[in-house]
Amino acid sequence: MVRVNATLPEKARIAKFLLLYKELDADDEELTRTKKIRRKFINQKYVREIAALYSDAAELPIETIIRYQDGKTATLRTNLIIRAMKPAEAYQDLLKKKGFWARFKGGM
Repeated sequence: MVRVNATLPEKARIAKFLLLYKELDADDEELTRTKKIRRKFINQKYVREIAALYSDAAELPIETIIRYQDGKTATLRTNLIIRAMKPAEAYQDLLKKKGFWARFKGGM
C-alpha cells in the first residue's frame, strides 16, 4: 500500500521521477559488491537524467551501449518518460478502500 505523507515539507516530497533503462549493477561499477550505491559515479554517469528531472522536459531521449555479462554489447535507443507527481491531496481518493478489493484488505 502506498502511503502519502502530506506532513513532509514540500521540498522533501518527490516531485518527479523516471525509471532508468536498466538496473544498477556492480559489474557496471554503479554498485559496490555489497549493493551500496556509488553516488559519485552515479552522479557522473547519469548527469543528463538528473538534469532532466530539474528541467521542464517531459521525456529524455537516450542512446547508450549496454554491455552483457558474456561481453557482447548492444546499442539501446529509447525515450525515458519523466513522471510528475500530483499534490498529496489528489491521491486521497485513490487510497480509500473501495469495491471488490476492499474485502481482501479488511474493508468488510
